[in-house]
Amino acid sequence: QVRLVESGGGLVQPGGSLRLSCAASGIIFRFENMGWYRQAPGKERELVATITSDGNTNYADSVKGRFTISRDNGKNTVYLQMNSLEPEDTAVFYCNAKKYSSSSVYTNYWGQGTQVTVSS
Repeated sequence: QVRLVESGGGLVQPGGSLRLSCAASGIIFRFENMGWYRQAPGKERELVATITSDGNTNYADSVKGRFTISRDNGKNTVYLQMNSLEPEDTAVFYCNAKKYSSSSVYTNYWGQGTQVTVSS
């Protein structure tokens, strides 16, 4: 079975930093695309950042310059370094992974989420 397990969330003051990790297990392949989404109370889940197996990255405008996504293909792990955190970043962060079966069709996998709270 495929599992994505997030860790690293917690409570941090505005301006602080956190590093999230997501470890994929139960696979014998490398996900073509992995990333992070977040969902705040009363809001829709939104894309935060993605990274391909080749290292190409994309970021939401709201986190550009503050967050950095990276991955360790050998460990099947993706990371999200979050700096200069703001109260607006408070949300449950979810790890996402996509396995393509064709050029346009993929299977979506999700982690259980980890809480990030930015508050004084």
